Amino acid sequence: MVPVGILLFPGFQVLSLASSTVFEFANFVVGRPFYRVDLISEHGGPNQSSMGFAIDTLAFDQHTYDTLLVLGDNELITPTAGMVAYLRDALNTSRRVTSACTGAFHLAAAGLLDGRKATTHWYHAHTFRQTYPNVKLDADRIFTVDGPIWTSAGMTACIDLALALVEQDLGVEVARDVAKKLVVYHRRAGGQSQFSALLELDPKSDRVQTALAYARRNLQEELSVEQLAEVAHLSPRQFSRLFRSETGQSPAKAIEHLRIEAARLMLESGGHSIDIVARETGFGDPERMRRAFLRAFGQPPQMIRRALQLQA
Repeated sequence: MVPVGILLFPGFQVLSLASSTVFEFANFVVGRPFYRVDLISEHGGPNQSSMGFAIDTLAFDQHTYDTLLVLGDNELITPTAGMVAYLRDALNTSRRVTSACTGAFHLAAAGLLDGRKATTHWYHAHTFRQTYPNVKLDADRIFTVDGPIWTSAGMTACIDLALALVEQDLGVEVARDVAKKLVVYHRRAGGQSQFSALLELDPKSDRVQTALAYARRNLQEELSVEQLAEVAHLSPRQFSRLFRSETGQSPAKAIEHLRIEAARLMLESGGHSIDIVARETGFGDPERMRRAFLRAFGQPPQMIRRALQLQA
């Protein structure tokens, strides 16, 4: 069996425990106990959750684990010296060390994220950057993988992370079957945005989801209705009708929203000129992007950038 240790502490965030169910159903799908999941803490015994009820745990020095998953919390609780020491040694004993939500703060406190890519809950990204400037934080990712270190965004992103771990161990078909049994979409790719125009569009069918995912990966292309319809294996007329019925928008308007989202993220990074942002996100020229921003925000890109810089 593959031993998985889920590390929690007083005040841990309850939803992060949903990751354990992914391993439970992976065992169910393969028909044997492939994973053994232990809930662990520094001293063992009951640990009170963010909701007030307690979860019984094993002391984390009683076993070693193939995969260690550190849960997050709502208050950015400072890890104890014992927890930091345990995490510092974790890469010597575990194949993968992972975190859910603000658990990345604990990995960073132990020095495991220095010079590495990581993500965390978008709400705490600014605090994370200020506290741990040596970490390559990408606050817009669902999860990141940098060698043996895996980190996920906040809340339900722990499920995407756990499904990705299962996919690495048992293959994409098992991970997909687990996702279906959990009644969730097959895991979102790590590069998908934490807060996305795709979520607002909320497509219902696989065909429209596939076309939108293709569009988001290829914003520099023209992305005509004909091109998207081909990806969805529909005629342009069928695709346009289905797309509008599921999202309430035309394909052209939805693509514009995806481009605006991507452009805003590039502006937030502050490392690109307006011309480059317009070109990289498929607007083609700054004037076309300016008109789209005025429709969406009532402000041109330059003012959005200044506001983001002041906020930062």
